Amino acid sequence: MSEQIFGIHGAALELRSKRMGVLASNIANAATPGYKARDIDFAAALNARLSDGEDGPAGSGGRDHMVYKVPTMATLDGNTVELGREQVAFAENAMAYSATLSFVQGKVNTLTRALKGE
Repeated sequence: MSEQIFGIHGAALELRSKRMGVLASNIANAATPGYKARDIDFAAALNARLSDGEDGPAGSGGRDHMVYKVPTMATLDGNTVELGREQVAFAENAMAYSATLSFVQGKVNTLTRALKGE
């Protein structure tokens, strides 16, 4: 029922939240030797979610669309996190999350006013 009310935005909000966690993990492990930076292919995960009604097998939460990032410059310790890029990706994702959340809040407010008869 939530897909009928919120459309694509409910699924997008959930995936953006999961992506934010992955990007935060990358930033937290920027100095961990051998850590491989990951990301969620947001477009592929969202398309799969909308076409299947699930996020992959058993509602995998974007894990099927997890990709390892290829660094521009290799490091000696094998860590592939590029802190500047991760921070930019996190900020962009946070802005998109905020915009989607604002849209969902607007829908909820509209439905609340309609139910109250305003």
